[in-house]
Amino acid sequence: MNYVYGPIPSRRLGKSLGISPIQKKTCNLACVYCMLGKTDKMTNESVEQYPLEDILDEVKLVLDNRLEIDIISIVGEGEPTLYARLDELVSSIKTLTNIPVAVITNATRLTEASVYQALLKADFVLPSVDAYDETSFKKINRPEKSLNYQKIIDSLIKFSHEYQGELWVETMICKGYNDTDEAVDKLKSILRKIKYQRLYINSPIRPPALETVKALDHQRLDTIAKKLGGINIDVLADPKFYSDIKNDLQAILSIIKRHPMNQFEINAFLDSRNTSNKHLIYERLTSNGEIEVINYKGFNTYRFK
Repeated sequence: MNYVYGPIPSRRLGKSLGISPIQKKTCNLACVYCMLGKTDKMTNESVEQYPLEDILDEVKLVLDNRLEIDIISIVGEGEPTLYARLDELVSSIKTLTNIPVAVITNATRLTEASVYQALLKADFVLPSVDAYDETSFKKINRPEKSLNYQKIIDSLIKFSHEYQGELWVETMICKGYNDTDEAVDKLKSILRKIKYQRLYINSPIRPPALETVKALDHQRLDTIAKKLGGINIDVLADPKFYSDIKNDLQAILSIIKRHPMNQFEINAFLDSRNTSNKHLIYERLTSNGEIEVINYKGFNTYRFK
């Protein structure tokens, strides 16, 4: 599979079949906390790097296997709303299945009419709101130069009041960036203008793009979540990964190509498959030149370079 992966576990959405319609690390932001590492291709121009028909063929193939899937998530390895045929992608998936379609987005391209209309068709939209003004936007999200914070927020507010599906906002709180009482108060004033059904408060649990970025401790994150009226994502159950690839190493590689895994997640995954040679799997991962092993918060996380 080149464009479709999973289903993988999501703390928010359950068993999610992922769709990646753009190339790795193609984005219009270079967020300091990004678990995929630095943005390789910074752009705010619509792209059609992959043919829509090829993506849909893979979706059909997975659906024909009748796997247990709770939701189909258009998310990718960058910003999925950069995909030029997003509207057609959402519409076409909905003709293939009754499984809900979600789009996970940084919300920056809601200023584009075509993206706005495409997201109106999704069953779930999960936008990120980390910044409270232009200065914090540039500090935390490090946007492509054409992006304007206030235009983005105004578009998200407008969209939230028109949208008929489930809007779940996620706010990433980073130590020293947006975790002070003053910053939280400003975030609250922005969030109260947005009509959403859920608000998730998160902090980097995987190695961020910048080594200097630190996660908050649970207590502080919980305090902020309560102040904002959101859900501390720390309290959600740990997800369990799944792959129908029989080879253990290839299964892990297929997962971390899209979603970094730490050593505990890999152990739990291998235990669920009754793998007896886990040490050999780790040796192969460590010796793979395409994989980087990062010690973060006291344990190793594996992700593609």
